[in-house]
Formats: sequence, structure tokens, C-alpha cells
Amino acid sequence: MPTAADRGEQSASVRRCAVLGSPISHSLSPVLHRAAYSELGLDWRYDAFEVDEEGLAGFLDGLGPQWRGLSLTMPLKRAAIPLCDEVSSQARQVGAVNTVILDEGRRIGANTDVPGIVAALRERGVTSARRALLLGVGATACSALAGLAEIGIVDVLAVARDPARAGELQALAATLGVRTSVMSWEVASECRAVDVAVSTVPDRAAGPLAEAVVERTEVVFDVLYHPWPTRLAAVAADAGRVVVGGLDLLVHQAAVQVELMTRRSPAPVAVMRTAGERALEARGLAADST
Repeated sequence: MPTAADRGEQSASVRRCAVLGSPISHSLSPVLHRAAYSELGLDWRYDAFEVDEEGLAGFLDGLGPQWRGLSLTMPLKRAAIPLCDEVSSQARQVGAVNTVILDEGRRIGANTDVPGIVAALRERGVTSARRALLLGVGATACSALAGLAEIGIVDVLAVARDPARAGELQALAATLGVRTSVMSWEVASECRAVDVAVSTVPDRAAGPLAEAVVERTEVVFDVLYHPWPTRLAAVAADAGRVVVGGLDLLVHQAAVQVELMTRRSPAPVAVMRTAGERALEARGLAADST
């Protein structure tokens, strides 16, 4: 658990933000946010802290007045909801808070994954669609479903390793007015044609379905960003499909976070993307040398 000194309470003049999660060492958020601060001319700090569900309440209680915002990754997105004073309607709808804005002692929970998904698709020219294939039914899949609904999706086929876990996704679909059917991994290769396919599962799970998925769609969105390309993304690129990647999502959702935390708009998306690409390239070189 980070101590008060780790959180920097002694330097109240420096504005602070951070990403929390467990594990957290892989996170690109510090790279993206720091690049944004530099471009915006802000002398702010952004750090990463290893925090699990049990430690989240204590971490929040220990923050000083210099703190402006937190990015949350797994497993904290649902655990944060009851710890916030206010939660946006979208975050409550998808059951996930990935952003906490700290404003005069109040904690305001938000979800930037949903607008990040919409922006990432729009950047690749995907502004409308009707039918979608969704690999996975967890928290990220719920955010993906909400994003897809915003571009007009009305029919979703969800593929689940454990269909019994699809209850929250199906409940969300009902509130969004999206027809949803759930099928198991074993028969996923028999799925019908769709406009967009989104994978929210590890590469080892999506990889065996890559050819079948790519045959049935013109747009493939894989939320992973490292290692890249995933098997699914590589097959899609080779087939000439539109490919949207996890870095696209990460950059766009982080840009919304920067705007919420700093109250500066627009966030420097291009600068953030370049910083993220360089960081991933450095990780790849480091991996190759070991």
C-alpha cells in the first residue's frame, strides 16, 4: 500500500494525478498523460500506483488537496463506484468507473472508455453500423457495447467463454435497446456476418477464431495494445480490413481524462499517440534483447 510520502502530500503546490490498478507496471497511462502535460505547459505530476480492491478506499482517503484525478484500471473499475460522491449516468449504466475527478473534496466517477471507443472508431472512418460481434462479456465488453450503441448498433452477438457470466452485458443491452444473443466459444466460428467485430479478450483466446471472425466483418477492433499486432489484428490487416487497436482506444480515452482532470481542451491527441508508440517500440526492443 503506498504511503503518504509516496502520494506526495508534503508537496501541496504540485498538482497530482495517477493511474491505479493491480498489476500496474505495464500501464502506458503515465507516458500519455505526461506527454499531454508537457504539450499543454502544465507542471503536473502523473504516477502509477499498485492498488488492489481492498486498498482503494484507504488510498482515496489519504489523498491531499493537490490531487486532481485518478485513472483506474482492473480490478478497480467496479470497486470505485460506491466510493464516489457522484457517478456519471454513463459510468453507472455500464457499471464501470475508470476515471475519478477530485474536485474540492468530492470524488466524481466517470467512464472515458465509452467515448474513447467511439472516437477510435470514428478516427478510422467508422461512424455508423447495425450489427456487431463482441468477443467477451466482461466489464470492457460492457463499455464496448455502450460505445457500439452510440454509433447505431442494434444487434449484437456476444461470444463468451462462460455464457453464464453474460448477465450484466445482457441487462445493459436491454437498457440500450440492443438485441443481444450469447453463444459459446465452441460454436463461435459459425457466427453470422456483422459490420464490426470487437475483441475484449486475451490474444490466446481470440487468436483461434481470427480467420472466422475476419471472414465475417469489414472492421476489426481489438482492445489490446501490447504485444501488437495480435493474431486477430494481423489476420484482419492481411485481409484488408479496417483495423482499430488498443492504442487507439487508450489514447482517446486518456485524452478525455486529461480534459476532465486539467479542464484544458482539446487534449493533444497526436502528441499522446506518438509518445505511446515510442514507449511500445522501446518495450519491444527491450523484450527482444532479453
